[in-house]
Amino acid sequence: MPEALRVPVLPAGDFVLRPWQVEDLPLVREASSDPYIPLLTTVPADYSDEAGEEFIRRQWQRAAEGAGYPFVIAGEGGRRPLGVVSLRMKDAAEGRASVGYWIVDSARGRGAAAAALRAVTAWAFDHLRMDRLELYVEPWNTASARTAERAGFRREGLLRSWQRIGGERRDMTMYALLPTDGRGEGEG
Repeated sequence: MPEALRVPVLPAGDFVLRPWQVEDLPLVREASSDPYIPLLTTVPADYSDEAGEEFIRRQWQRAAEGAGYPFVIAGEGGRRPLGVVSLRMKDAAEGRASVGYWIVDSARGRGAAAAALRAVTAWAFDHLRMDRLELYVEPWNTASARTAERAGFRREGLLRSWQRIGGERRDMTMYALLPTDGRGEGEG
């Protein structure tokens, strides 16, 4: 069984990446009302405090089981949760990890996702010594694609019928970043 992971606090420009807290229930509530986030994640589509708390417990469990690093992206010195960036370690033995992110509607357009993505990728390369980071974006999701590209990820190709979303198979565009690639806007 993989070793438990400790989710650190990381600076991300004007934002902070930090572990989940029970006080982050308002973030889960807002994400639940999004038409897309619950389709891609385990965020409950029908919110209740019990379902929200269970979602947060699953984030803690992922780290405890060594499956990944789930971070809350927060503003206002780490107090206001805006979204999520996660590093999934399923293929860590091969030197690969995958990254996912989302921002609630009320916090979009502030650069939080790109800042978080740059911070988590730098940390994955510099501290975890990952050889490759991957992320997947639906072809229609130009905002997410721009975020990936701003963080230095390169489009590698289309994965046809790659993932089940909302009960149907969907294509995904694969993006990847290597430690030898540029780290995106504002990074070396």
